Amino acid sequence: MSERGRGAVLHGLAALLLLVGGVWWWRSAPRDDSDPRLLAWRLAAEQLLPESGEQEMTDTVVLPARGGYDKAADLDGGAFQVAVVCAGPEGSRVRVSFGGGEDSGRGLPCSGSRTPEIFSVGVGTRLHLRALVEEQGPVIFRFTLQRSV
Repeated sequence: MSERGRGAVLHGLAALLLLVGGVWWWRSAPRDDSDPRLLAWRLAAEQLLPESGEQEMTDTVVLPARGGYDKAADLDGGAFQVAVVCAGPEGSRVRVSFGGGEDSGRGLPCSGSRTPEIFSVGVGTRLHLRALVEEQGPVIFRFTLQRSV
């Protein structure tokens, strides 16, 4: 085989390898299967409980139907206000409770006219917040924690 023929074969193999690699890369790329409503719900929750300089802690999470969220925080102790809100599909609810027990807590509607629920909590050294989504989901759950004045 001539030198020119070998060069053509090598170029052909390189092109084939590039094509196979491109197909593999395209097929293995992660798909965005997320619910397009989540962005609108996240924005709604963040508008209802905006960031402020007085907050000691805040979090926004996506929770699936029947999913849960646990947050434990070590604090200096004292009186705190915990504000919670959720946003989700029609009929969705989140049960919010404080403490380490299995208490199912208070139901918070995630659809319709949403308003943040604010709880006054006395803390020794540790705060434990639990949120459990009921049947409908996914939902956006947001909480803020700030020291009472």
